[in-house]
Amino acid sequence: MSVVGFDVGFLNCYVAVARAGGIETVANEYSDRCTPACVSFGPRNRSIGAAAKSQMVTNCKNTVQGFKRFHGRAFSDPFVQNLKSSLVYDLSQMPSGTTGIKVTYMGEEKVFSIEQITAMLLTKLKETAESALKKPVADCVISVPCFYTDAERRSVIDAAQIAGLNCLRLMNETTAVALAYGIYKQDLPAPEEKPKIVVFVDIGHSSYQVSVCAFNKGKLKILATAFDPEMGGKDFDERLVKHFCEEFAVKYKLDVKSKPRALVRLYQECEKLKKLMSANSSDLPLNIECFMNDIDVTSKLNRGQFEEMCADILARVEPPLRSLMEQAHLKKDDIHAVEIVGGASRMPAVKERISKFFGKEPSTTLNADEAVARGCALQCAIVSPAFKVREFSITEVVPFPISLKWNSAAEDGVSDCEVFPKNHAAPFSKVLTFYRREPFSLEAYYNCPKELPYPDPTIGQYVIQKVVPQASGESSKVKVKVRVNIHGIFSVSSASLVELQKSEEEEESMDTEQSTEKENESKMQVDQDEQKTPGTGEQENGEKKAGTEEMETSAEEGKQEKKSDQPPQAKKPKVKTKVLELPIENNPQWQLAIDMLNLFVESEGKMIMQDKLEKERNDAKNNVEEYVYEMRDKLHGIFEKFVSESDRDTLSLKLEDTEVWLYEDGEDQAKQVYIDKLTELKTLGQPIQERYTEFEERPKAFDELGRQLQQYMKIVEAYKTKEEQYDHLDEAEIQKVDRMVNDVMIWMNSKMNQQSKQSLAVEPAVKTSEIQAKTRELFSTCNPIVTKPKPKVDLPKEENPSEPNGPVNTQENPEAQPAGTEQAAADGADATEAKPDMDLD
Repeated sequence: MSVVGFDVGFLNCYVAVARAGGIETVANEYSDRCTPACVSFGPRNRSIGAAAKSQMVTNCKNTVQGFKRFHGRAFSDPFVQNLKSSLVYDLSQMPSGTTGIKVTYMGEEKVFSIEQITAMLLTKLKETAESALKKPVADCVISVPCFYTDAERRSVIDAAQIAGLNCLRLMNETTAVALAYGIYKQDLPAPEEKPKIVVFVDIGHSSYQVSVCAFNKGKLKILATAFDPEMGGKDFDERLVKHFCEEFAVKYKLDVKSKPRALVRLYQECEKLKKLMSANSSDLPLNIECFMNDIDVTSKLNRGQFEEMCADILARVEPPLRSLMEQAHLKKDDIHAVEIVGGASRMPAVKERISKFFGKEPSTTLNADEAVARGCALQCAIVSPAFKVREFSITEVVPFPISLKWNSAAEDGVSDCEVFPKNHAAPFSKVLTFYRREPFSLEAYYNCPKELPYPDPTIGQYVIQKVVPQASGESSKVKVKVRVNIHGIFSVSSASLVELQKSEEEEESMDTEQSTEKENESKMQVDQDEQKTPGTGEQENGEKKAGTEEMETSAEEGKQEKKSDQPPQAKKPKVKTKVLELPIENNPQWQLAIDMLNLFVESEGKMIMQDKLEKERNDAKNNVEEYVYEMRDKLHGIFEKFVSESDRDTLSLKLEDTEVWLYEDGEDQAKQVYIDKLTELKTLGQPIQERYTEFEERPKAFDELGRQLQQYMKIVEAYKTKEEQYDHLDEAEIQKVDRMVNDVMIWMNSKMNQQSKQSLAVEPAVKTSEIQAKTRELFSTCNPIVTKPKPKVDLPKEENPSEPNGPVNTQENPEAQPAGTEQAAADGADATEAKPDMDLD
């Protein structure tokens, strides 16, 4: 079973895997651990990762980057509309209303959903992991920003499914960093002691996230998170691009923004300049050759000017930090350490502001780029049964408060109730109680539109079906279980109707028709159930068919809430009831329809196959090209002596024609055409290659044969001189060896003479395979004769009667000895088994 963590970033991706030696970040086919989050579409195939990034300038309209921000967003979303103008590629509306990306693929204009594009990238990352682990990859943990809403998280889960991955958990990036930091720490306080508080600051290319985390031995608890989803390294790049666009407009009279290709090149150069300025404070040059209209541009900038230019962006570093401390009700003295990760955290100005806010130097214990992927791989190893990992529990938080609203029974009004407040622990389940006579619907939404980095606060509509009144005609008691799962996704996980068979007075008195009382009761019961959740969750999971994930998480909650769980359990009234499971119709906002998902899975499979076929076609073409160049060099090099003048001219001409054909008519042919072309060339080139190989290998084969002949000749000579070692051999057989040696010697000398008179450019008189066959024949005939062992002489038989005691004893002893040894071993085992008891006494 594979254990893999994927950090899918805005600009770059990292893949970490768990192996016997620990967690390792793996490299791609370019031996680079960083894979660009980039997908490019061509006339025959797709390029993903580094290959796609190299096409950003040449094929900019069909090369997609920075698509992470469009997950789960409608095309009409103001955020999407504002970005449209600054993108090199085109956005389009999907039939479902979500954002799609329009590209030209295989000569046709196609619109791919964000899920499909992300799935393509995940497919590439999956391949990287598979080539590192040498086995198929299915289970994984994928990172997402902590501010992702429900729709965005569901979109990432769908993308993983399209790529053929089973996402065990969507992990918040800051939580992954906290896990990578905490699991190796040996100095964490005991569970009952005051926790160690650490702040994690993650400034990536597109967003800025901070979280504060409490560590105890074997557990981490996220206390609060804060973020600025619009601030990151790209803002600094954009500020540089804007500065140079204005400068070049004045200096060279160039409108850079009118040419997408020039703009892409400027972005790339500005990114390099930004990285250089982080390390150097002196003036640094920016030079781009043939930038636009064959004009070379040049400029310079230093860190001081750059920081002045970006003062307003740098001012945005502090507010999330302040918000974080307020949410967690912490003072700066409570913070044990501040850890910074993310590419943009390397900028001196950013570090300086973080340091100034906390009054302490930020630590860089973790690898700024790889910490998230490593944390995800660790989480996957914890969840996976294939690895034994130190016990470490993780408690997440709900980033935005979630409320439910429903139509009241008595009035036409709408009641609502906050089920999960901001920074509530997750994963978590709660049970709400409603009194209804008929099916009803619930709407889940985020109740803080101002905080939400997303225009639509709706999470989804959930219809509780098949609700019927009690036999007496009264409203039925309906228990609805709502849940924020391990991915941070909200759902109405189950609903059940409680059919009273023997009611109690206490409950009847509470069962009133007034909506206000019902509303209060609902709220009251939510609060109670908040504490009862673990117990209820476990009980329900025992009774009903609940998912394994729920079983796991409710067990976790059970551990967390054990103390508060006890008193309400004891007060439960004993009521004889019958519980009926109710069907729920789920309509989450912007959820990808199941038929669309299956269509995308099929489409991805076809594209993978097309990429594979195109790779094979290119390989076949490259093989022809490689053979042409290699053979041409060798014909006038090492093969020169092994080919006649006429044959060389014929083959040279053929190679030249093939080269011309490759760059003209053969530029774009089917795979089989290239295979046939290579076969045609090899019919002329192979004999030359074989003659050269024969020339190289023949002397070695003759040497081996000669060595064996000498060996057998020496043995025959030794027999003739009556040496004791061979005097047991049969004379007739030795004569057979002698005859064989003489025959092979004559054959070898005649072949060597024939070969020495022959030209190297013609077929050899004797082939290496013939010499090797002769060597084997010689060995199989002579070796059994000369290695025949001497017959054994039974001398000790006469002495046996004179010493009866010794041998008898030694013969008996081996039989008696094991028994004694076994006895001793058994005694020893008894002694060792008894030892702990003795020590304990």
